[in-house]
Amino acid sequence: MLTREDIFNYTPDLKYTTSVAYFSMEFAIDQALKIYSGGLGFLAGSHFRSAYQLKQNLLGIGILWKYGYYDQSRDKEGLMTPSFVQKDYFFLEDTCIVFTVPVHDTPVYVKAYLLKPDTFGSAPLFLLSTDIPENDEISRTITHRLYDPNEATRIAQSIILGIGGAMLLDLLKMEPDVYHMNEGHSVSLNFYLYAKFRNLEEVKKRVVFTTHTPEMAGNEEHSYRLLKEMSFFYHLQEHEVKYILGMEGDNFSYTLAALKFSGKANGVSKLHGEVAKEMWGGNPGICEITSITNAQNGAYWKDQEIARAILDRNDQVIVDRKKGLKKILFKTVADQCGKLFDENVITIVWSRRFAGYKRADLVMYDWNRFLNLIGNTQFPVQFIWAGKPYPEDLGANSLFNEILTRVRPFANCAVLTGYELGLSALLKKGSDVWLNNPKMYREASGTSGMTAAMNGCINLSLPDGWVPEFAKDKENCFLISAATDRQSDAAIDAAENKSLLDTLEQVVIPMYYEHHADWLTILKKAAANVEPAFESGRMADEYYLKMYRR
Repeated sequence: MLTREDIFNYTPDLKYTTSVAYFSMEFAIDQALKIYSGGLGFLAGSHFRSAYQLKQNLLGIGILWKYGYYDQSRDKEGLMTPSFVQKDYFFLEDTCIVFTVPVHDTPVYVKAYLLKPDTFGSAPLFLLSTDIPENDEISRTITHRLYDPNEATRIAQSIILGIGGAMLLDLLKMEPDVYHMNEGHSVSLNFYLYAKFRNLEEVKKRVVFTTHTPEMAGNEEHSYRLLKEMSFFYHLQEHEVKYILGMEGDNFSYTLAALKFSGKANGVSKLHGEVAKEMWGGNPGICEITSITNAQNGAYWKDQEIARAILDRNDQVIVDRKKGLKKILFKTVADQCGKLFDENVITIVWSRRFAGYKRADLVMYDWNRFLNLIGNTQFPVQFIWAGKPYPEDLGANSLFNEILTRVRPFANCAVLTGYELGLSALLKKGSDVWLNNPKMYREASGTSGMTAAMNGCINLSLPDGWVPEFAKDKENCFLISAATDRQSDAAIDAAENKSLLDTLEQVVIPMYYEHHADWLTILKKAAANVEPAFESGRMADEYYLKMYRR
């Protein structure tokens, strides 16, 4: 059996001796380990890098996804299409631990793999797989695809993560002081804990919860009947669950149950904390909801040369290095799109998890004005889009390909595929403007702009998520004004498109070309303001102070 010394290669700092097990459906630790889809995973990855750097007593529980999320390919017409390719990871340690978890009243065999801390410089991470010979074909598919579209499979995934992860810790004789649910996917672990302690208050003493989205699609619900059939409640009956949690109705809400099982919960920005309280605060029996603003790991994300130049306030080195980083990004543009971008031209990037409310096409809302913008020869611009829509989200996939089709004729517009850690880093280092224009109050945090600012890229954003805690318009970023008339989506889109284009045409682009000293002042101010406030060392420490303290 593995010992603590086998799992950790460091002794926890005395500040962080409280032991924590961190449950998450996705972790973006390294480009080579493709077990993530977007921001939830990027956040967990940065948290684990900083936990390692701070020597925190924290380990992770996740899933080893055989096919990852998916790979972005192109069809014969050059349009984006999802493909599923088996992933092999020889850098993971096979612990030889195999145990069973009840799923649909049937024992499913689970094998545990370990990502050791020194592999990629992260806190240790256990990854669970059902794709082993002991299982039948259906059971093997549980851990094939992150966020599988089949409802029963998705429920089974949550059971493996929550109940399976808690069972693994008991097998290792590593009962943590704190169980941290990073989003509600692992909420089933609480039913396992309830079976151990037979008392809700005893569970609440040990469990904390981070909610990551105000989007209802991200706050999962399923029928009590189906969950009971799937063994989601472990040994409890449906009526017992409703009685213990004070939850009625036909559907079981993961988020609401997590709030009732936890001693404390947090949103991922100050604004999101308030939105979460408004969404869930009317329900009796929920825990306190505070906020800990997301952050990203500077050591992982920063280009060290431009970081030193910004710190030294060496403007010429900043300019030269930025052009060098743009050239590196533009090789990918040329390779994928056959378009040669110019490092002397302002480059605007929209890149993040691809979902409808994030409005990747907002800049095109007034098409004729967009054409004038990209056709301006006095102040030329270059646009790049990238992101991964959920493979079964037909609307988001259609929008991705619509943007690709509309801008294909233009030599200064590119849509890139393969949005993972590697491409994300290229885009942040090789862009001048990081565009973020979600529908207001629907972006819980939106951390990509943090790492952009670390790399000499200036944010152009609506004041949602983390941005209000950071933004000083025309001092460390450029702000898009939120629509005052919020009666219809069309009115909002029209007003915010106008503000976006006004800001680009009248402020951002002229400053880049005619007042570059002012541009560099904003760039340096942004880098100075983003760290340490939005660096994940602060965040990892804050979780210990606010959430893990017994």
